[in-house]
Amino acid sequence: MQIYIDGKFYPKEEAKISVFDHGFLYGDGVFEGIRAYSGRVFRLEEHLDRLYDSAKTIDLAVPITKDEMTAAIIETCKRNNLKDAYIRPIVSRGVGDLGLDPRKCAKATVVIMAVEWGAMYGDLYEKGLKAITVSVRRNPAEALPPNVKSLNYLNNILA
Repeated sequence: MQIYIDGKFYPKEEAKISVFDHGFLYGDGVFEGIRAYSGRVFRLEEHLDRLYDSAKTIDLAVPITKDEMTAAIIETCKRNNLKDAYIRPIVSRGVGDLGLDPRKCAKATVVIMAVEWGAMYGDLYEKGLKAITVSVRRNPAEALPPNVKSLNYLNNILA
């Protein structure tokens, strides 16, 4: 597996970011979950619009253009010989220090991963599934706009 990090491709075992990256330290970043079917990326333009809008909402400057992101996503799929895939572009605040101040992060980090992924819910499309409710509440919209796909999914994990 080849993973894109800041303009270069690395084998999975060598793909690394700094422990001082604010995405790692604080969940300070955004992502998208995108699918490819039969070699075509599904609604790539719309997904990238949402990624860049999410970044803008949290005042995160994406260091590459949408066209460059598009090319990097397509190249990531090609390098991994993927026709049907799940693609995860991530933009984190980047390397800073242990403080919260985002101004100390000189440049955002861009990571793109793509893996083979069949039907999202397997045979549950035919069988059906059970639903449950949980006591964990979503983040209130006043705290974090729900349209921002941030790296902080802790409430989802707890649920």
